[in-house]
Amino acid sequence: MDTTTTQFLYSPHHCKILHMVRHGQGVHNVEAEKNIDALLSPDLFDAPMSSLGWQQVFELRKHVHGIRLLDRVELVVTSPLLRTMQTAVGVFGNEGDIYGSDVDSVMASKNEISTLNTYPPIVASELCRDRLGLRPCDKRRNISECQSLFPEIDFSLASHCMESEEDDLWYPEAREPYEEIAARGIQFLKWLWTRPEKEIVVVSHGVVLQHILYVLENDCHPSIKTDLCKRFNNCELRSVVIVNKRMMDSDSSATSF
Repeated sequence: MDTTTTQFLYSPHHCKILHMVRHGQGVHNVEAEKNIDALLSPDLFDAPMSSLGWQQVFELRKHVHGIRLLDRVELVVTSPLLRTMQTAVGVFGNEGDIYGSDVDSVMASKNEISTLNTYPPIVASELCRDRLGLRPCDKRRNISECQSLFPEIDFSLASHCMESEEDDLWYPEAREPYEEIAARGIQFLKWLWTRPEKEIVVVSHGVVLQHILYVLENDCHPSIKTDLCKRFNNCELRSVVIVNKRMMDSDSSATSF
């Protein structure tokens, strides 16, 4: 979507633009294609991106710079799992900040990309992390380790979502119900609305992004609902305009999208 020419039905004061990105292919995605039970392996703890994932990140970075999206984006919010943080920094951060075992091959042609003097701040939030429970690939590492790997990511700005050094949200017995993912998505949207930024990137996971879009689909034209809410591909960028309708009413304490 070309947000530079978007005609708003509502006042821009009541709107935000969200650029939603699923992480690049992870090594757990590769293993799951061979055997879904592989996702139960502790060897896939907080799975990083694969070589293909890094290539996807490089291609999206070229696209983002080509359309000058970073001229408009004011904030990047990422899940605190390794593959999403790699994607967030790889696409929207400074080249010198990129972390990953395959980064050299990915950045071999980085001179093709124009460089910026400034990049949007990147913050981490537990609210947009992957489906919780059972699978070690979806368990995050300690915050102190995340900070050492990604010093450019702010883990304190979203402190209300990052309350524990260790991952006390993940549980080994069962997967998080979809109803709880949907509730988490609503909470995340409400938190985004407290932010002053008007144009925000969200780097997250397929199932979480889908459930966020399910919250928004009721106000979509029927002709675009199917495409809007379909499963995200790895490193896919999808942009939406959200409206807080309650801000146009006298009761601005509540939120309705």
